[in-house]
Amino acid sequence: MNFKKILTLSCCLTLALNMFTGCGSEKTDSSGSAAESTTQDSQSEVTEAEVTEAQEEEYEPEVVEVPELEGYSLLWNDEFSGKELDRTIWTYDPHEPGWTNSELQEYTTSEENVFTRDGKLVLKAIKTKDENGNAYYTSGKIKGQNLKDFMYGKVVARAKVPEGKGLWPAIWMMPTDEQHYGQWPKCGEIDIMEVLGHQTDTAYGTVHYGEPHGEQQGTYVLEGSDTFASDFHEFSVEWEPGEMRWYIDGNLYHTVNDWFSAVDGEDDKPYPAPFDQTFFVQLNLAVGGTWPGNPDATTDFEKAEFLIDYVRVYQKPEYDTNVTKPVPDFREPLEDGNYIYNGDFAEAEALDDEDNWRFLLFNEGEGSAEIKDNTLTVKTDAWGTEDYSVQIVQAELPMYKGSKYRLTFDACASEKRKMKVCISAPTSGWVRYLQDTPVGLTTEWQSYAYEFEMTKKTDHNGRLEFNLGRRSSLADVNIKNVRLVQVEEFSDDAVFVK
Repeated sequence: MNFKKILTLSCCLTLALNMFTGCGSEKTDSSGSAAESTTQDSQSEVTEAEVTEAQEEEYEPEVVEVPELEGYSLLWNDEFSGKELDRTIWTYDPHEPGWTNSELQEYTTSEENVFTRDGKLVLKAIKTKDENGNAYYTSGKIKGQNLKDFMYGKVVARAKVPEGKGLWPAIWMMPTDEQHYGQWPKCGEIDIMEVLGHQTDTAYGTVHYGEPHGEQQGTYVLEGSDTFASDFHEFSVEWEPGEMRWYIDGNLYHTVNDWFSAVDGEDDKPYPAPFDQTFFVQLNLAVGGTWPGNPDATTDFEKAEFLIDYVRVYQKPEYDTNVTKPVPDFREPLEDGNYIYNGDFAEAEALDDEDNWRFLLFNEGEGSAEIKDNTLTVKTDAWGTEDYSVQIVQAELPMYKGSKYRLTFDACASEKRKMKVCISAPTSGWVRYLQDTPVGLTTEWQSYAYEFEMTKKTDHNGRLEFNLGRRSSLADVNIKNVRLVQVEEFSDDAVFVK
């Protein structure tokens, strides 16, 4: 029942009760006093009962019919239809500012930060000031640790995120016993949903593991004007012994099956470690941090609410735990030994897919890229806030531990400027196999060569990056003849990076 309607009814009935009580206190003649008193008592009893019934009805949880999923049984769920947080499912997770990721918020146990409203859980970020007059943020984080832990299943959550720079809502999972395989990332982490408040058309599903830190992330972008802040969407992950699958509104967008857990320098733990132990679900709304950046003047904290409609966890009757880790495919070099596909830009391929070259923009970077006449040209309209705000990349490069590599390319710019080149590890914690290296460009074509030794764990997914963001020039950059080859010995004229 609507709270405002109940409150109005209660007030009206109470007023009526007082009026009747007032009349009964007046003197009456003996002929009518008994009848009037009986009538007034009856009316008073009815009124009090109605008030009590209305007050009870006010807090009566809504009955929600939870849908069945074929092949699954419902393990537990929370529809957030009660008057307050269900403490048999969730516990608060208070932390001081800076607890992780350089985030700004204090997670509290206050009902101002965590509460239910209209059948939804609300995690609210609040901006106040500390004793020195500086901005201070509080927010909400809850978890099901030691209450609703489980191993394997399908987690389904429907939520609506807040919009605003520096806001970072998340639905994610951590192991019950974080020390079973060792501290993060060895313990593992499953991120069902993360959205950045300044980019609410994009959601991320990620798995973390290691060590060294490995991660694999999927991205889902809504089309048109719809965002994850404009309406509710359903986020889910299917966690099985040998595979995880991420969905948004029923659409599969990310699959992972080749994780590991190890102490750096030691052999891997038996697969599927670390994801062969109980995990729990947690929900939070962070403020600031290394990924979303800090709030600015445009962030409206009156609307900084992360709304969760429900969380439902299903399980299959049984799971086959006799699984083996798939052997990754390692890219074969071309006939001339080059691991870069279309490095001569003979094919004017699309740059917005996963095949070969890909053009990417992040963190306020703006620009475009095209392949024409055996040359890749990148135009920068806004250089953004990070080196990678404007970048052209090629992934799936095999990096073998102990091997030596040489990267060469030709490049020039429409005016003198710099860019950075590196070979990174997008699924192994973004470590650098070839360190971030400034490249000075002129208006004349020049040839560049960089050599390095691969000293990290063998990786089938190295990534070549040309980063044009956060530069002091918007000059166009032209690149051609890109090659990455294995070498037996380093050459004297190459730049050695190790």
